[in-house]
Amino acid sequence: MKKRIAEFRASLKSLTEQRNDKATEMQSIVEGAKVETRALSSEEIAKFNALESEISAIDATIKAEERARSLSIVEAKDGQKDNGSEQSITLEAMETRAFANYVRGEISEQRADVNLEKAANGAVIPKTIASKIIETVKELSPIYSLTTKYTMKGELVFPVYDETEQKISCAYAEEFKALSSTSGKFTSVSLTGFLAGALSKVSLSLVNNSDFGLVNFVIQKIAQAISEFLEKELLIGTAGKMTGVLSSTKGSTAAAVAAITADELISLQMVVPQIFQKNAVWIMHKNTFESIRKLKDSEGRYLLNYDITTAFGWTLLGKPVHVSENMPKLAAGAKAIAYGDMGGLYMKLVSDVSIQVLREAYATEHALGVVAWIEADSKIIEPQKIAVLTMKAA
Repeated sequence: MKKRIAEFRASLKSLTEQRNDKATEMQSIVEGAKVETRALSSEEIAKFNALESEISAIDATIKAEERARSLSIVEAKDGQKDNGSEQSITLEAMETRAFANYVRGEISEQRADVNLEKAANGAVIPKTIASKIIETVKELSPIYSLTTKYTMKGELVFPVYDETEQKISCAYAEEFKALSSTSGKFTSVSLTGFLAGALSKVSLSLVNNSDFGLVNFVIQKIAQAISEFLEKELLIGTAGKMTGVLSSTKGSTAAAVAAITADELISLQMVVPQIFQKNAVWIMHKNTFESIRKLKDSEGRYLLNYDITTAFGWTLLGKPVHVSENMPKLAAGAKAIAYGDMGGLYMKLVSDVSIQVLREAYATEHALGVVAWIEADSKIIEPQKIAVLTMKAA
């Protein structure tokens, strides 16, 4: 495998050098005629055309080499004869092997497009592994999948338009009389980036077991730690760091400290404008969910209905219900329920995930630690989309 890669690179380098030499020779023919202020001779034109044909052939050869290189290489399995049993060596497989070798402390193959690059916080995970981690986070954390996400580096600045106090309006007018100017208020919100680390401990017995799916295990553990962190921050937030949906200033207040009525749920739902109702959801703690499940109408029918057509099964007033342990329980002054289109919460998560393997820190536990570093930030950019029910203060 390594020999083929080296041969490909050497061939590509040789062809590129030949092409550049011929291009230089073509330029020299034209420049020579220009200096002497004359037209190209028949011999020079013939030479020029011949060089151009050779360059075209080289270009075609380079493209063919690159196309052949992009195809999966099929080889017989190690230790077996070529009896039709084959495996496809893809870039994803090589990156998975390189990542597993890195965790185990073994030397991975020396190839630029699969080796892990060193970053400030550790080695950068190959893109295929990083994407699997992020996709697993999306599966584990519904609130993460519902937000509006950006994966770029650097500071992002968004204009925020608020029509709470005043908005653009249309009214009858008369000729030669000036219109009154009305508009909402524009502010700006920035998404920067806050560093966070997720630590997962792995048994050395599992690491040393060649039959154990090490990479998938590490992906699952890291993704679980990241999803738990992000779900809390995207809901609750931390002062001076990431901002969650419960920071919304729009919503209503319950009449009781630890009880919710059907009328209060309807009032909360109506806070969100109709234009944003399409993708609206409910988010609450399981204890709050239990209380609402027991609510009945005047005829004794439960308000909360089970709907097998939705991703999470339950609907309340026609909208899906999401349960999170990170949401506050019913208590005095608690922000117990979030409702609306969670796409109003914008978040930035830099896609370059970096890792560090801690081999000595947990040696006495016969384990090693795998730390994943992420850079993230979140803020409510579209405040009209999200409303919160706050319980009555004590």
